[in-house]
Amino acid sequence: MPSIKVFSGRSNRVLAEKIVKALGEPMGRLEIKNFSDGEIWAKYADNVRGSDVFIVQSTNPPAENLMELLILVDAAKRASARRVSAVIPYFGYARQDRKDQPRVSITAKLVADLLTVAGTDRIITMDLHAPQLQGFFNIPVDHLYSSAVLVRYFKSLHLANLAVASPDVGGIKLARAYAKRLECDLIVIDKRRPKQNEAEVMNVIGDVKGKNILIVDDLVDTGGTLCNAAAALKEHGAAEVYAACTHPVLSGQAMQRILRSPVTTLIATDSIPLSNGCEKLHIESVAHLFAEAIRRNFHNESISSLFDVDKG
Repeated sequence: MPSIKVFSGRSNRVLAEKIVKALGEPMGRLEIKNFSDGEIWAKYADNVRGSDVFIVQSTNPPAENLMELLILVDAAKRASARRVSAVIPYFGYARQDRKDQPRVSITAKLVADLLTVAGTDRIITMDLHAPQLQGFFNIPVDHLYSSAVLVRYFKSLHLANLAVASPDVGGIKLARAYAKRLECDLIVIDKRRPKQNEAEVMNVIGDVKGKNILIVDDLVDTGGTLCNAAAALKEHGAAEVYAACTHPVLSGQAMQRILRSPVTTLIATDSIPLSNGCEKLHIESVAHLFAEAIRRNFHNESISSLFDVDKG
């Protein structure tokens, strides 16, 4: 009888520990170290022959996180694991998904190929920057949605006169799904730059005045789009502005921008570990969501019900 073995890389050990706790399984023993020149060395301390191996590792920068995942997959395959599943709460390099300029790389496809060639049998991930990236893989991809967790949290707040906003036209589908689940209106922010070096004009489409607004996005990186959207909503008469994202990349001065912005609270998941928090940041864990996906995969059960919350 195959056994389940869950291991964690070093990119998000805290989330991995929550996942195994929710599963009721022990964390697999793994040795990872760096040579003096920075090269990564990894060894499974547990026997994985014939086992279903699940490796939890987000691939946010630095690039060593991705390299470490590839090494762990390769080591598991060479140790005769029955199946190797890469559990990637945050799939890095997904934003470069097409040739939008001459002579650039499609890194999302490159990473998909690297994971497949390394020996990955299945990918379990959450809120890809573009859902169609699943088509870049020639192996099964289980694409989970954080809305299963975030919608539940917002319902618990019992906010009156609520509306959901998309910070740009590209996020309308995601915002519509939230608006449907929260049973509220949909707002769209159309941003455009009339000329180079001129400020963006933020056109707010929908009734905002006096409403509590929830801005939803898949990730927040520098915070510029989020903060500009919040400012535009406030200018159009919004009462309180909340924000929700799956992946709190929060690079550069993002924290400082959010603190200075009209955003009341930013709710995010723990797909990426944060070394520094702020009083406007609230984290909801997705450990139980990943634990259930791992459990159902191991038992060859359907996991489609984990997707249903985001149909819209």
